Amino acid sequence: MQNFEYASPSSVKAATALLGSSWADAQVLAGGTDLISLMKDYIETPRRVVNIKNIKELSGIHSSKGHVRIGALVTFEELMNHNSIRKEFPSLVSAVRGVTSPQIRNMGTVGGDLCQRPRCWYFRSGNGLLAMKDGKSLVPMGENRYHAIFGSGPAHFVSASGLGPALVALGAKVQITSASGSREVGLDKFFVSPSNETTREIVLAPNEILTEIMVPTSGMKNATYEVREKDALDWPLATASVALKMKGNAVESGTVVLGYVASTPWVAAEAGRMLSGKTITDDIAEQIGKAAVADAKPLSDNAYKVQLAKVAVKRALLEASGRKAV
Repeated sequence: MQNFEYASPSSVKAATALLGSSWADAQVLAGGTDLISLMKDYIETPRRVVNIKNIKELSGIHSSKGHVRIGALVTFEELMNHNSIRKEFPSLVSAVRGVTSPQIRNMGTVGGDLCQRPRCWYFRSGNGLLAMKDGKSLVPMGENRYHAIFGSGPAHFVSASGLGPALVALGAKVQITSASGSREVGLDKFFVSPSNETTREIVLAPNEILTEIMVPTSGMKNATYEVREKDALDWPLATASVALKMKGNAVESGTVVLGYVASTPWVAAEAGRMLSGKTITDDIAEQIGKAAVADAKPLSDNAYKVQLAKVAVKRALLEASGRKAV
């Protein structure tokens, strides 16, 4: 690990003053479950690490004006056990419950989950975010069984955020703060697919801190379904999060978002449109699942993800509607 300066400010204002114009100048430390491993492998080499864990204003879960406001430092364990979250947002609870390590649930933060870097082994081995060599990506014909099945590149990694798909489906926003002020960004715009090695997979700038997440309390039925190779601590192979605005027993409008299948949480727009006016049955859920993966473009070794994503959509819809898959 490269030597670095360490700072532990007690306010957002003090923290943003310690950041720089590039990621090499400084980086934020929250739970540390991702950044520390990246620094150990020399993937990240900041000259300064800014520990924000002592900033009280970044903690807590509060209801305010039609939203639940989740501080960036709220841990997975806090989120999973909060009564309002459990009642209104079971999709978030399901996403957190999939992290089976008590240590990570007690250390990992909501803000850190949204900002974590891709788990792509090419990136983690030092081949760059886009895994390019001689002007070509190593991924399409390489070891790609855990990579994207949506998007045309050049980014083939999958978004690592477990909460991202559910928060996108729920219409959440994040507040981002720098020394010059704050801005709000919809989660659907927060994640981006980089086109070159100089950009990142989120819109956060090096001199900014994600301070809180705002989730509308609109009463939508919601659910997340994840598919993993094993129940022990493991990354999902594919996930689906759904949010349904109901009118009686029928869906008035709905959103379907896939996870771990693209470089961003993947909004299955046509599947969402198809939900309008439908009553969720096994057959309808099956049709929506098929529509959600209709545009998938698997690589040489990950076509299995198409079936997994389709099943995840079906089961998330049935769960959100209170039905059981058959």
